[in-house]
Amino acid sequence: MSKLILSLDGGGIRGAAITQFLTHIEHKLNADHKKSLRDYVNFYAGTSTGSIISLALATTDMQVSEINELYDYKNAKKIFSDNRGWFEFDGINAPRYEAGGKSSMLKQKLGSAKLSNVPRNKHVLAVAYGIEQRKPEVIKSTNAIHRKLASWQVADASSAAPTYFPTREMLMSGIDEAFWLVDGGVTANNPTMCVIAEAIKAWPDQSVQDLKVLSVGTGYRTRKINGPESQKWGALEWFTKGHILDVLTDERVVAYQAYTILTSGNYIRVNAEMKKQPGLPNPPDDAMDDISQSNIRKLKKMGDFWFQQYGDAAVELLMGNYQGPSLDRIDAETGKPKVRD
Repeated sequence: MSKLILSLDGGGIRGAAITQFLTHIEHKLNADHKKSLRDYVNFYAGTSTGSIISLALATTDMQVSEINELYDYKNAKKIFSDNRGWFEFDGINAPRYEAGGKSSMLKQKLGSAKLSNVPRNKHVLAVAYGIEQRKPEVIKSTNAIHRKLASWQVADASSAAPTYFPTREMLMSGIDEAFWLVDGGVTANNPTMCVIAEAIKAWPDQSVQDLKVLSVGTGYRTRKINGPESQKWGALEWFTKGHILDVLTDERVVAYQAYTILTSGNYIRVNAEMKKQPGLPNPPDDAMDDISQSNIRKLKKMGDFWFQQYGDAAVELLMGNYQGPSLDRIDAETGKPKVRD
């Protein structure tokens, strides 16, 4: 029997597009089949904002619509609480945002849930990066030590984006050393290949050819990097002007790997460039921290756009009835998903 993976990218407030898309999916499943998203997903995976959504789905009883409400203006203002320290240039010599707002919101919404609260025979993982160990940390319910961790703390660490939020400390029972973690987006902003690897390990009798993956992005940044000017850049300019983390973690590499190794028709990648195109006349800002009310509305509209283009196929994939080809990100020229054979 095939296993269904739901993989969610990082991207800060742009996670609003993911939750809007999944809310539509939930409504359609309920209206047409009296089912929910949770009825079909076997393994949840997320990085950064995607980890918040994945952990909420996997380890709490929050409704999808409630998770969507996390990405409204009121909550976003609490999460992205400006760092007001003296003699600190936010994002330059100090994090742009304080830790308290995000931590408090996650603790309030995810409550006492732990990774062990994932339903029987299902799993969840979140990607972070251990700066002292200098290696990715895939925190997962398949690891007995990780199962004791609070969901909100895992989400807090996975979303601790460098220059935006402070590094988070994670204490793990049975391990003497503390883990200092930052956003998993520095190494795997799209966690699809991580979760495919973990699924194969979790279900050794399951063939990779039987895995089905619904992978949802947060929009692809299209602002141009100035080539000639970049010749003069040092570290500061590459971070502030060149957005080097986006360059190093381009999600298209993971998408290519996924649709190449999976059986044709078993992979749907939901994503689009954040620029004007058929079906998306007013694209959102691509900044991960543009929490203006107008931009959040545009992000939700992008989620609506995605449901129009992928909704039927995604529902059929979840239910095990999809007969079409694998689908990749939307072609900005046509406004339709690219087909991958």
